[in-house]
Amino acid sequence: MRVKQEIDGWHPEERVVLEIESARAVQGNAIYRDLVRASLITDADYLALGVRSRYQYGTRNTAQNDFAYTRDALDSIYASGRLGLPFRGILVFGW
Repeated sequence: MRVKQEIDGWHPEERVVLEIESARAVQGNAIYRDLVRASLITDADYLALGVRSRYQYGTRNTAQNDFAYTRDALDSIYASGRLGLPFRGILVFGW
């Protein structure tokens, strides 16, 4: 059985998967879901992952920096060496 991946963008010549998270990238664990799903795309060599630089939520307007969290999480994944990702490179950008 083959699972159809729903991704935000694909560049076949450069073999780049694009994922954009507009909200709850960290709180909803969307960055981890995107990493796993994009890893299953066998034609992908690169992942471009966009997250918000500032995300506000709640009645107290709590703010968090999803970009910084995502960058630090990926640094930890690569530094630990315990989880191998199939990409030649990952670009994380904040918007």
